[in-house]
Amino acid sequence: MTRPSPLIWLTLILLFLLPTAAGRFLIDLAGGLLLIFLALPILLAGAGWLGWRYLQSKMITCNSCGINFLNLSNQCPACGAIIKVQSEEESNSSIPASSATIDITAKGIDEIE
Repeated sequence: MTRPSPLIWLTLILLFLLPTAAGRFLIDLAGGLLLIFLALPILLAGAGWLGWRYLQSKMITCNSCGINFLNLSNQCPACGAIIKVQSEEESNSSIPASSATIDITAKGIDEIE
């Protein structure tokens, strides 16, 4: 295996150090590649998280056996129970938030019995 000539390494080092157009291009290229390598895993993780959230929104739970499955049919694939699909109006009109809130009153240490 032949070793690369030191002249090649010196030329590359001088291109990086000297403020020429080729040196600036190489520095910009290296910076862009570094940015891609650092940002790509973050972007892929974000896309994976969005995909996971989308799949979770499409999953329903069987009331009989508790298995989670995709909302592709109205029958549970495990136990065969019929699944009632709720419309958006039914799911939004269940319990008003004002009746589900708890009123809390603060008391001092001296007021506790």
